[in-house]
Amino acid sequence: MSESHIPLSDFIEYPQDEMLQRAQDNYQQVKRRHSIRHFSDRPVPQQIIEQCILAAGTAPNGANHQPWHFVAISSPEIKAQIRQQAEALEQAFYAGRAGEEWLSALKPLGTDANKPYLEHAPWLIAVFSQKHQVEDGEQKNNYYVHESVGIATGFLIQALHHSGLATLTHTPKPMSFLSKICGRDNDNERPYMLIIAGYPSEGATVPTHALDKKPLDQICDFI
Repeated sequence: MSESHIPLSDFIEYPQDEMLQRAQDNYQQVKRRHSIRHFSDRPVPQQIIEQCILAAGTAPNGANHQPWHFVAISSPEIKAQIRQQAEALEQAFYAGRAGEEWLSALKPLGTDANKPYLEHAPWLIAVFSQKHQVEDGEQKNNYYVHESVGIATGFLIQALHHSGLATLTHTPKPMSFLSKICGRDNDNERPYMLIIAGYPSEGATVPTHALDKKPLDQICDFI
């Protein structure tokens, strides 16, 4: 065994009947994850967000360079700035920049340019991707950046849901304003996604359209 490797010591093997049960239980839990747009302003302890971000940091990634950075935002002032900037972009988007086909696809979800949840939710988590890193004073490229950050973002959403929080992904275009507001305005990083996290507001709803998931035979082939 190479000196740069250690034995795998924390893998747990389950009997196959238990494996199936765990897979079924996980599916049932994940099915309860919904993107919502009505958040309560109830506070969420920072320690919960920290643990979820640590979970995201365990995601597989290119060459283990971990090409991501998370900015967890609870400041009312910063959230207000983000809402103002995002809504300005969304006004142009819904006024026609998106095109008729895209707007038609969004219509069943009932979305519009107003994003009050950007202020109401207790936490916004801005996810940034990184093109390179500095190691021992030397700049080195990161690899499979988009894929790696996408997986980590998925881990983060799952962790937030598992902890008992509701979430929403938000990707205003362009997102360069997030770099400035979050103090990450540099040549190395670019905003990847904004995740809203918190408790649902009283009377929060889920679009019926969003519950229509493709069955297994439409999303998978076994060959």
